[in-house]
Amino acid sequence: MSPTNNTIQSASLYFREGPSDKEYHAAIEPKDDGFIVTFAYGRRGSTLNVGTKTEAPVSLADATKVFDKLIASKIAKGYQSGFPGRPYQPSPVQAQGRDSGIRCQLLNAVEESELPCLLGDKQHCLQEKHDGRRLLVRKQGKEITGINRRGLVIALPEPIREAAAQIPFDVLMDGEAVGETLHIFDLLEVNGNDLRQRGYLHRYGGLLALLDPAYPALRPVSTVVEPADKQKMFETFRQNNREGVVFKNVDAPFSPGRPNTGGTQLKYKFVESASFVVTARNAKRSVSLGLYESSGDGDKLVPAGNVTIPPNHAVPAVGEVCEVQYLYGFKESGSIYQPVYHGKRCDIPASECTTDQLKYKSDVGTVVAAA
Repeated sequence: MSPTNNTIQSASLYFREGPSDKEYHAAIEPKDDGFIVTFAYGRRGSTLNVGTKTEAPVSLADATKVFDKLIASKIAKGYQSGFPGRPYQPSPVQAQGRDSGIRCQLLNAVEESELPCLLGDKQHCLQEKHDGRRLLVRKQGKEITGINRRGLVIALPEPIREAAAQIPFDVLMDGEAVGETLHIFDLLEVNGNDLRQRGYLHRYGGLLALLDPAYPALRPVSTVVEPADKQKMFETFRQNNREGVVFKNVDAPFSPGRPNTGGTQLKYKFVESASFVVTARNAKRSVSLGLYESSGDGDKLVPAGNVTIPPNHAVPAVGEVCEVQYLYGFKESGSIYQPVYHGKRCDIPASECTTDQLKYKSDVGTVVAAA
């Protein structure tokens, strides 16, 4: 673990067995008039889940007891120190979980029937939709802060933090984290200037000028505007089983939140996935899934089937949110077909796990070619 100047004590542990390759980090940090115990965990090289073991600041003696008990429990489960690997960098001022005040621009899905217009015009650029986790990175002086899609401060993989530290200006960048790489698609602030009201291509051009190829942990998302280029990229991504594509209005300003319908930024997925609430733990590493009815009162979970948890993932607890890939859903039963577990989603609230995420068997068709 890479301790900050304020860290009192820290430890980094690793677990390798069969397909499992996990890391766990903990630290005692000062906060207000006391101390808290923070932790971060996940698959090695991924964007880590973070939290605290103390609900409120406690005395140093109490924090040390919590810390020692935590580390001892992990060692008892087979975790060890000393494995080579990238260290974990806590967020500044140990602010994990704090609301940053920053909000993402969220995308609505585009219908298949709309693809010919989006692929054939010059008003929308096309980008790959990476299969990762939404991550904004803010650099303010020497402080590098990670922010998730809910606007909460989170930990950063060290390669991303190191690369952001080399940028000579204060910046706020928006992207998708895949392992130790941030695929960046937007530049919201630079050197004290707010770019949100500029057109998208203006912001993207500033991003290209800012990033240094010498730091591959920060990569701009490939972007095309010409219809022939969009059609070619679309077909390439589809044939290579990528997650999907994003269409962005080249003149549109940044608009935080998600519009009720449509919008200036739209997504189309080649592979279906959705976020579900875990409603029960079953035998043989299986969990039951639920979704809130989109047309209901918003507080009733309806069954959506089961999914098996692979051995390299911890079985999620009841009430937690997880991401599951599937082929299609059945309208009659509400269950999904051929589910594949992708992991927990600490950045998505349960209230967003609604039935309108699903694509049903009767709706699944072939992608229409662009005109």
